[in-house]
Amino acid sequence: METRAPHGLLLLLLFLPPLPPRGASAGSLHSPGLSECFQVNGADYRGHQNRTGPRGAGRPCLFWDQTQQHSYSSASDPQGRWGLGPHNFCRNPDGDVQPWCYVAETEEGIYWRYCDIPTCHMPGYLGCFVDSGAPPALSGPSGTSTKLTVQVCLRFCRMKGYQLAGVEAGYACFCGSESDLDRGRPAPATDCDQICFGHPGQLCGGDGRLGIYEVSVGSCQGNWTAPQGVIYSPDFPDEYGPDRNCSWALSPPGAALELTFRLFELADPRDRLELRDAASGSLLRAFDGARPPPPGPLRLRAAALLLSFRSDARGHAQGFALTYRGESPPRRPAPAAPPPCLTLLSAGLQDAADDRAPQGSAQTPAASPDWANVSCSPRPGAPEAATGARVFSTVTAVSVLLLLLLSLLRLLRRRSCLLAPGKGPPALGPSRGPGRSWAVWYRRPRGVALPCPPGDPQAEVLAASYRPLSASSQSSLRSLISAL
Repeated sequence: METRAPHGLLLLLLFLPPLPPRGASAGSLHSPGLSECFQVNGADYRGHQNRTGPRGAGRPCLFWDQTQQHSYSSASDPQGRWGLGPHNFCRNPDGDVQPWCYVAETEEGIYWRYCDIPTCHMPGYLGCFVDSGAPPALSGPSGTSTKLTVQVCLRFCRMKGYQLAGVEAGYACFCGSESDLDRGRPAPATDCDQICFGHPGQLCGGDGRLGIYEVSVGSCQGNWTAPQGVIYSPDFPDEYGPDRNCSWALSPPGAALELTFRLFELADPRDRLELRDAASGSLLRAFDGARPPPPGPLRLRAAALLLSFRSDARGHAQGFALTYRGESPPRRPAPAAPPPCLTLLSAGLQDAADDRAPQGSAQTPAASPDWANVSCSPRPGAPEAATGARVFSTVTAVSVLLLLLLSLLRLLRRRSCLLAPGKGPPALGPSRGPGRSWAVWYRRPRGVALPCPPGDPQAEVLAASYRPLSASSQSSLRSLISAL
């Protein structure tokens, strides 16, 4: 690893914005969409800031394919693992405390700078705060350690039952609650510039400055019900340890879930993450060191999930960070209102069906109703594509035929015998006898007849001049009519 300027951490140029109000913090676990980094040192940053300060401030970065004279360039990262390439975006290829870039060398010999990227702070980091000691910024228990890391402090405060953990001066840890933030005084992010005694790639506050985190970061269990959030592997941002057996219940509002893995680095195939349906217990997906999750969002048709992670006796790796959000099922579009002309046709069919003969009689109109030839046409001057007009006319014709058939079926249910002429006048009177009996004639040169049961003289006279249906055809027709 290249040894850059010895006063690196003191060269931060610009301040990060102060801590937003509670519930809208850029580092909150419940607003992961506002962050471009999910590692504490921003090693996963793949954004497009190309100056050492935000919004065009600071010095311009050099292109990584033009820095061959230094230790890190696009030539030293042919696989793109560090995110280097023919661009000048800030990156962290050497695992430093935050992203940086090479700049034009100054007279003082400075040839690189840290990048101040407001969106590159892992969810769960709440910011840098002043700690005057009277009273302390976090009012809970505290301790010191020469092996302090961010996770060591988080674990200590989690065991004590507190919501927040603060690291200070590289070796001190303080615990507190969210009420402490109400009276806390935000400090510039550059004030929290001390490297953790236990990890050279992490920052642990500063002199009289606390870097404050939510203790849920890197927890081994939890119940997550917020609409969206982040779940980290155990011990994050440190590497997870051996023989870890952790689980998280995930039940945000919604009928489905969308997961996105921001980081995934497991040591071997024996370190495994499983996703199960919380209701049925069925295994939905499983990933391990040899089978990582696919890139991009992963959508699961489950309202609640149970995530479980296990590592073997040798497990040591960075772990994972995944964002989630609940999804509601897509709303079905409301059915389109029928065209006005079809509405009128429906009303006309209803009137025609109601205007029928008394029970036991059969009447068939000699001519088609007036509305049988009605069609929908666009108003004069209305813009209508030719293809759309043809489709509309076809749909209209089919709709009219269906409505006519429905009206006919309603009439059939009320009649005992029915004459269905081709082009001739109606000639069938009422059918006598108990129950429901049917007769259908086709007035064509080679028409056929299905006579009513014996006892209907008029039906028998008419049937004598037509060829009867075959026995199988009569049976099929009777079955069809009886189903009406």
